[in-house]
Amino acid sequence: MKTNAIPLHEVKKGSRLVVVEIPEGQSRSKLIRLGVVKGEFVRCLERLPGGTVVIQKHRQEIAIGVTLARTILVAYVNTEEQTKA
Repeated sequence: MKTNAIPLHEVKKGSRLVVVEIPEGQSRSKLIRLGVVKGEFVRCLERLPGGTVVIQKHRQEIAIGVTLARTILVAYVNTEEQTKA
């Protein structure tokens, strides 16, 4: 399956996404604790000035700074997959 992965900081507000890759190291541990893992469906709620991206995972809202958002790869989901986000 071919995915068109892009960095999280480039997504459009309101987009439904699937996490394709997360960074290694300490950032990875923090993201895993928040439930942001490869294959997880999320939605971009807001793009704040300065590059911070607010995502929603189920009913949880998570703000991710631009530096970390650049290292998280996501892909837009198909319409039939959007109900899972």
